[in-house]
Amino acid sequence: MLTTEDNQLLTRVGPGTPMGELMRQYWVPALLSSELPDSDSDPVRLMLLGEKLVAFRDTSGRVGLLRHLCPHRGAPLFLGRNEENGLRCVYHGWKFDVTGKCVDMPNEPPESDFKKKIKPAGYPCVEKGGVVWAYLGPRAEPPPLPALEALDTPEEERLILPLMVNCNWLQIVEGGLDTVHVSFLHAGHIRPEDAPPGSFLEHITRDRTLRYKVCDTDYGYICGAYRPVGDDHYYWRIAQFLFPFYAMVPTGVLGAKVETLMTVPLDDHHTMQYAVLKKGTGTYIAPGQTVGLLLDQTPLLPNSTDWLGRFRSTKNAGNDYLIDREAQRRGDSFTGITGFVHEDLAMTEQMDPILDRSIEHLGTTDMAVIRLRRRLIAATKALAENGTTPPGVDDPSVYQQRAGGVVLPKDADWMEATEELRRAEVSHPELDLTISGGA
Repeated sequence: MLTTEDNQLLTRVGPGTPMGELMRQYWVPALLSSELPDSDSDPVRLMLLGEKLVAFRDTSGRVGLLRHLCPHRGAPLFLGRNEENGLRCVYHGWKFDVTGKCVDMPNEPPESDFKKKIKPAGYPCVEKGGVVWAYLGPRAEPPPLPALEALDTPEEERLILPLMVNCNWLQIVEGGLDTVHVSFLHAGHIRPEDAPPGSFLEHITRDRTLRYKVCDTDYGYICGAYRPVGDDHYYWRIAQFLFPFYAMVPTGVLGAKVETLMTVPLDDHHTMQYAVLKKGTGTYIAPGQTVGLLLDQTPLLPNSTDWLGRFRSTKNAGNDYLIDREAQRRGDSFTGITGFVHEDLAMTEQMDPILDRSIEHLGTTDMAVIRLRRRLIAATKALAENGTTPPGVDDPSVYQQRAGGVVLPKDADWMEATEELRRAEVSHPELDLTISGGA
């Protein structure tokens, strides 16, 4: 159970908050490159870490991210003209380049040097892996980007699935690392005899509890959750948390799956989650299925120009996620909600926008959630009180990790036995992806 003070520390992300300042030490995914499709295309409104911002692609193809109000009289830059390598406010004609520098002030007389006195109000942006990254932090020279394998995957092999979630970022990350819920929320209706023999799915339905081992790392932590397989082996579900908001969840086969979940706070009550994965590596996929089932092939609402109008599912709280109570009663589904992602969505959103964690009663299978909170609290307080740089900021190589499932002998050292399988950029053609059975 968290104190109210610690709960606020973990969940509040706006400028000046301890967690918001920790996240501003890192590059932050701001939007997809495809949301700014062409030079001089329409600007995009977006929220990011509690700030209202406007993104645009200039005539030369560079991306700018500006505070949304013109520094002259506070007019909305979203309604400005994107032209000739700058965004021009239509109120008085002030024009800003991608750095936020004022490059034209046509309402001032020619001899005026006033534009040189306007402090730039933009954030550095770079593009990598189909994502526009922004640095909202204090350094004059930003740190390196994280070396996430999924984002380094060639474009033709990479898939990015964005989804708006209407709740605080932390309960989403906690849900991804809470591996025991899979046996109930996603597979509670499946009998072990109905799963492929010897598969991971059989293991999680035959024994629905777990035991945990968690180790801190220089990028966050690694969690191994295990259950018996016969008399001599354990099935391990190995997950990774990587600062400040990345998770590699234990679905699929360890050593083959290439995926990262990027859970980006827009504000305290709304989050954009990007699932970035390499196609064909077994993520959420049973034999014969397609990756579209990650979102149950549920269409998204058309993006609007609202601050929170991007990548919203048509299956949502307003229609109770299209829950089918008859399917739930028949046992066709444990939840009556189709799609793993939407089952998770229903749980995290309906906890309330920010969960009051003082009501919780955590048990032994909540170890991963407990360790996540402790790591975040410690890093946030170390930054606020001592100026300690958070984990991973200056060393992109520590993000070269993988997660997934594996069966090991009971007497094996799980960290030592999986070291090579957890290493990114290593090929393991000998692995059988069908062993997951869809787990």
